[in-house]
Parts: sequence; C-alpha cells; structure tokens
Amino acid sequence: MTRAALLLAAAALALSGCSLRPLYGGGEAGPVQTTFASVQVAPIEGQAGWLVANALKDRLEMGGGQAARYRLEVKLDDRISGLGVRSDDSVARERRTLRARFQLVDLQSGAVVLDATAGSDAGVDVVGSEYATIAAERSALERLSGIVADQIVARVARFAQTTAK
Repeated sequence: MTRAALLLAAAALALSGCSLRPLYGGGEAGPVQTTFASVQVAPIEGQAGWLVANALKDRLEMGGGQAARYRLEVKLDDRISGLGVRSDDSVARERRTLRARFQLVDLQSGAVVLDATAGSDAGVDVVGSEYATIAAERSALERLSGIVADQIVARVARFAQTTAK
C-alpha cells in the first residue's frame, strides 16, 4: 500500500469511532422529525412576530398531523439604531437587530424544557428616498426573521436529539 492509502485508512478508522450522528437521522420517524411535528407555535406579537411565527411553522410542520406535545413561546426584540452620521447630522446607515428569547414548554407538565435565545442583525443604507429606506428596513426584517427561525429550529432539533438518547 502507498503512504496516502495508509493515511486514508487510518483517518477512516479514527472517524468511525467519533460517534457523529446525523441530526435528522431516521427520517420522518426519527426523534427530530417527530418532535418537530409535535410542536405548536404560540402567537408572537407584531409584524416581526408574524414573520417569525410563519417561518417557524413552515420549518416545524414537516411531519404534521400529530397532537401537540410542546408549545414554542417566543418573545422578540426588534430594534433599529443609527450608525453612520453625515455632516448634516442625518443618519447614513442603520442596524436592524432582531433578538428572540424562546421557550419550549411541555404541555403535559407545564415545565419549560428548553430556554434559549437567538438573534441576528443586518445593516441598512439610509438613502435620500424615504420609501427606499423603509423598503430596505422591511426587507432586512424578512431576512432576519428567517435567520432567527432557523436558529430556533436548530436548537429545538438539538434538544430533540439529546432527549432521544
């Protein structure tokens, strides 16, 4: 055997014992998908809440049809702050920040089984057109809502995988 083949064989042996498991292993019958199908998303206040709730429902209700075992409660903090200032003291750039504190509540016991946070931010250029600035702020909120929903779903998936052991 060549040296490269020996190294490759040694690496394969080392990796086989690292106990990595696919997060979504088991398909629809796996622990992550069955947990997703049993999560109900509580209403979330505001426009950002509506966007995040819809993104969460799209991502979690893949299996659907199961009775709810958990309720996902989310509280959002949506802020826009000015960053850059022009010589006439007007704002040149804004940062839109969306933070979420979320809890996964077991509906049978009422216990909070997962309590975590998620968040992201986006920069927005403030231009001469107020309409363009508002459109950019809304577009940033839509992107941030998807990012925050992805973070929440990933954390719920890790919870589902660790409780299935």
